[in-house]
Amino acid sequence: MSSLKHALGAHGADPTDFDHRAASGWPSYASVKVVSYGGGVQSTALLALAARREIDFRTFLFANVGDDSEHPATLAYVREIAIPYAARAGLEVQELRRRRRDGSTETLMQRLNRPATRSIPIPVRMANGAPGRRNCTTDFKIKVIGRWLREHGATAEHPAAVAIGISLDEIHRANRRRREPHELIEYPLLDLGLRRSDCEHIITEVGLPVPPKSSCFFCPFRTVGAWRHQRKHEPELFALSVQLEEMINERRAALGRDSVYLTRYGRPLPQAIRADDLGDSSIDEGDGSCDSGWCMT
Repeated sequence: MSSLKHALGAHGADPTDFDHRAASGWPSYASVKVVSYGGGVQSTALLALAARREIDFRTFLFANVGDDSEHPATLAYVREIAIPYAARAGLEVQELRRRRRDGSTETLMQRLNRPATRSIPIPVRMANGAPGRRNCTTDFKIKVIGRWLREHGATAEHPAAVAIGISLDEIHRANRRRREPHELIEYPLLDLGLRRSDCEHIITEVGLPVPPKSSCFFCPFRTVGAWRHQRKHEPELFALSVQLEEMINERRAALGRDSVYLTRYGRPLPQAIRADDLGDSSIDEGDGSCDSGWCMT
């Protein structure tokens, strides 16, 4: 029995329970079919399923927000494990970057450090812990993949099918309304009734290591456990996160604005994640705030 059938049988899931195409009246065809590949567990499970020809996708698009912004472990996994595995399976993982109109590239960290900027593209936390508005996902993930799709023939009349790696236990993250006119968003893991644990099983079954949690290393949606892990095991990244938070607040102070933070505790990062109270520094799951599915998959 394949991993897919085993997972479906184990959970009693019926793939038609989440048939978004039938429910929405979307056409069954698409001019282009791609997976938005985040380098994490769910999208790597899609890669393994595609290699086993259990889903019909051959192109995986990794929108790299920047080598100075993505977690180094995610970049290493994508380049050293996912891309070679895809090539052996007759699939393709393409690494994309945000391009300006003049053809130059821009990273999220460069955007954050741009001297004249007044807005903050990441969802920094207010004093009460609530996240602020963000456009990092839109500018560095959705638009980057959307540009590639248009360049490869996707239009409103002939949209591309874009698969997002959201599993059944994260079904609340599925949001079909947030799409471009030239895209049809699909959720193969939901259609197949697969959970995150199923995804991990599928990945190991094809001989791959389970990837680490994917996100920018300074993302304010990271949990306390992830921040503790960073301070204890990745001190150089923690120092860069502290530096970023301080830079943001120096600019806000010059504009007469209140301080913001990278955690929900309303305190500077070194105080919120103290060296003498790291506790359980294991990497845990997201807090559910990043619900689009374009990140942390």
